Formats: sequence, C-alpha cells, structure tokens
Amino acid sequence: MIDKELRVAGFFLSLMPASRRAFKLMHFFMDRQKGTDIDELQCDEVLVQRKKANSEIRVRTYRPKRSEGNLPGLLYLHGGGYLMGVPEMAHAQIEMFIKTRNCVVVAPDYRKSVDAPYPAALEDAYDTLLWMKNNAEKLGIRSDQIMIGGHSAGGGLTAATCLYARDQNEVKVAFQMPLYPMIDDRMTNESAVSNTAPVWNSKANEIGWGLYLKDYQQKGLAIPNYAAPSRTTDYSNLPPAVTFVGDLEPFRDETIEFVENLKKAGVPVQFELFEGCFHAFETVVPDAKVSKAANRLLTEAFAHAVDHYYAPQPESESE
Repeated sequence: MIDKELRVAGFFLSLMPASRRAFKLMHFFMDRQKGTDIDELQCDEVLVQRKKANSEIRVRTYRPKRSEGNLPGLLYLHGGGYLMGVPEMAHAQIEMFIKTRNCVVVAPDYRKSVDAPYPAALEDAYDTLLWMKNNAEKLGIRSDQIMIGGHSAGGGLTAATCLYARDQNEVKVAFQMPLYPMIDDRMTNESAVSNTAPVWNSKANEIGWGLYLKDYQQKGLAIPNYAAPSRTTDYSNLPPAVTFVGDLEPFRDETIEFVENLKKAGVPVQFELFEGCFHAFETVVPDAKVSKAANRLLTEAFAHAVDHYYAPQPESESE
C-alpha cells in the first residue's frame, strides 16, 4: 500500500516503538538542534513575554539576508505531537517558504505537553501572533499579511490559533496552512482506529492526546474546540486555507472533514489526498515524486496567498 519511493523509510520507521520513553528520547535529540541557523538566511532569537505567566517564549525569526521591510509574516508552528520538538527541526520547511516568496518566518518554541499540557501551547502560539502584529514595523512585516502554518501538531495549533484569533478579534490572519493537522482527540474516524502506519499511528496518537489533554481528562471536563479543533461547530470567517494528507495516516479522515467544513462555511481551501503516503511523508523522504508534488501544492498555494490575500488589522498600540 505504501508508495514505492517511501517503502524503505517506512519499513525502518515502523520498527520504532510508539511509547513515552521513545518520544522522550526523540525530543532529547531534537532539543540538541536549539540555536542552529540556516546559512542562507538571517536568523535571530528573541524572548516574548507570556500574557498569563511570568515567563518568556523563546522565538526564532528567519528572513532573507538581503531584503527590505514590508514582507509577509508567517507564524510557523512545528510538529511533534504536542509533546516534543523545537522550531529548528523545521528548517527545511522554513527555508522552503522563504525561497517561495520573500517573507519573515516567526517560529516559537511553544511549551510541550510533557511539561505543560493544554492550553499552554495555544497560549504561546497566540501570544507570539499578537507580538507579531504589535511589532510588525520592527519585524519588517506587513500587518495586513500575517499568516499561520504548521505540520502535524503544528497544523493542529494552526487551526486552533486561527479559531481563537477569530473569536478574540484582536489580530486578523490572512491565510492558514494546517498541514495534516492533529485536531481530533476522539480518534473515532476509520483512519484513526487501529492504525499501524509508520511515523505516527493510533498508539502514538493516543499518547499524544493523553498528555496534551490530561488536565481536562483527569477532571472529566469537556474538551474545548481550541484544544481539538474538529470539535468546533462554527467554521465561518476563518482565513483561506491549504492542506494535504496521506491516505495511510491516522489524520486522514479528520483532515478531510475539516476541509469539508471549511468549504461548507464558504472558506476558500485547497486540498489534496496523496495515495500510499504515511504521516509526514514529504519531510521523511523529500525527494520522492509524491513528496515533491505535495510541497509543490503547498508552495504554489503560499505564493498565491502572498499575491492575493490580505487581512487589515484592528488598531492597537505597538508594544
């Protein structure tokens, strides 16, 4: 069932166990990437104050070395099941966006669920989004072209942050890229049940959601739609979107449902289902034909958004 160019990587990745211990080890190695730069880009690091905590978010910024201001701003949220990862692990994706259209990418090292479950990650993503808006001139970005994107759990955070931003009405988002997003904790769709595909399967999904939502689950509280965006019932007035998903992975059906709900609400959305593909296939085997097709869909949609989508901001004082 797996695309022939993905089979070797899929075989070896399927040997990796889905367990908290394995994820902790993976995060350890991901964490070693902190502070690394992309040679072709200007890379900086800032600390952004959290609104609801006496602490700061480590935020990475990336921009072309030779560029004038007034560029689109992209809030990029890395993946990792809400429980692991750092912005630096997504350098290939960040560089791809900047090469597609000159832009400034802002990537927060949001809190992970092993240390701080929901709503910590969402708060960090939203605080960074507000910081982008309030510091647009200093960052050299257009305040009317702030976009959000992310893969996997970062895609889930993208969808959640767009929902939250819409409802708070403090910052307008021009475009969203929730790529194969982790958005449904219920895991009742066919693709999420007994899924044994490589990279991310049903067991991994259960661990990820269990850690992210543990405070709500332990107290028997209703799960908010900002935690699991598939639970939302109102998809109106959300930004135009692009996404894709592999047909073998657990997020297939929830992604398809999300796309259909956006369309029903009148939100422009581009979507493609890629056959024979497991989770994060285009990052695991980037040179495969199907991976190049997925990234082409993404970059063309991003270029179109930069050329056509704008969202003027509500006025507020700069920080």
